Amino acid sequence: MHKIKLVLIPSLMLALSGCGAADEPVVPPQKSAAELAYIADDSPVTKARLDAAIAPLFEDPAMAETRALLIMYQGRVIAERYGEGYDEDTRFISWSMAKSFTGALIGFLVADGRLVLDDPAPVPAWQRPGDPRGDITLRHLLHMSSGLDHTEVAGEEGKTVFEADTNRMLFLDGAQNTAAYAEARPMEAKPGEKFEYSTATTIILSDIITRTLTQSTDPQVRRDVTLRFIRGRLLEPLGMDGTFPEFDPNGTFLGGSFIQATARDYAKFGEFLRHNGARKGAQHLPVSWVRFMKTSSKNDPAYGGHIWLNKKRPEGRNPVLFPDNGPDTIFAALGHLGQQIVVSPEQQLTVVRLGKTQDDVLAPMSAQIGRIMALFPIRG
Repeated sequence: MHKIKLVLIPSLMLALSGCGAADEPVVPPQKSAAELAYIADDSPVTKARLDAAIAPLFEDPAMAETRALLIMYQGRVIAERYGEGYDEDTRFISWSMAKSFTGALIGFLVADGRLVLDDPAPVPAWQRPGDPRGDITLRHLLHMSSGLDHTEVAGEEGKTVFEADTNRMLFLDGAQNTAAYAEARPMEAKPGEKFEYSTATTIILSDIITRTLTQSTDPQVRRDVTLRFIRGRLLEPLGMDGTFPEFDPNGTFLGGSFIQATARDYAKFGEFLRHNGARKGAQHLPVSWVRFMKTSSKNDPAYGGHIWLNKKRPEGRNPVLFPDNGPDTIFAALGHLGQQIVVSPEQQLTVVRLGKTQDDVLAPMSAQIGRIMALFPIRG
């Protein structure tokens, strides 16, 4: 199947489009077979109809910049389009989509019996007698309800861009040892009491993964052991050869924000979760763990175990996905600037969108993804 680069409509065509009578609707020019070749011939949606839903992501300024769009239906790629300068070999930053990868990695260690979901999180800094952080469990961390004082972005709680914990942890005074920064934060609520989305929370989970695998404090050993685990349990079994996790100077996997991968590899991860942790008939991650990830947390119906769900959120919280336009079984890994792996098990569908859309104008782009997915049948 061919792929298409972003094609600009010639200025002549734009000029001609306005030459009709004022009361006549503007009919876009019919696209050629070559322009529609990025859509597979066996797509269950006609090429013209599917292209009409995809094209705004690349051509409508309200959608900002889409760099890659990939659709898998029933396990095969049926549409794959890239913006100018990007292709199937380009590695795109995950931003917070990485959190869902971290959620799956924790699941492997729980399945191995090396971690327990409702036991106190094994963080040495929290084990002093009387430390309230000692009551935080893995479940609390996975549900973003640890109670720790983590401020995700500037503007929350009056924090400036230089005061927000995510920026300080990743780029300023906490960057040399992100886990130490995240784990040192005090409590602001009881564990399990309050939902607060936080990259620092995922960094704590990343550190727990590494310390479960090795007792070494040597940064290179920590990095190498964790990378072998990620590759051996997730990347290699899924055939994600173009995926590269990043680490901080202390050897902690930056599992809240920094994975570099191709659009096709992101789609493989989505398909892995669509098949409840299985690939090619082999069960790698227990079905029970994937079900846990896809089950609403107590404090936010739209958030599960480090993955977003197509459900309405409590009043006052920004909406995610499109709960009024699709099955509530849809789930997604979402990231800053509009990175998305959106999966619909009932439609046998995985959609990957990568690009650069500022978070305050995400709604039109996300709604368009919902319109694309709504074109596909729902199994009875």
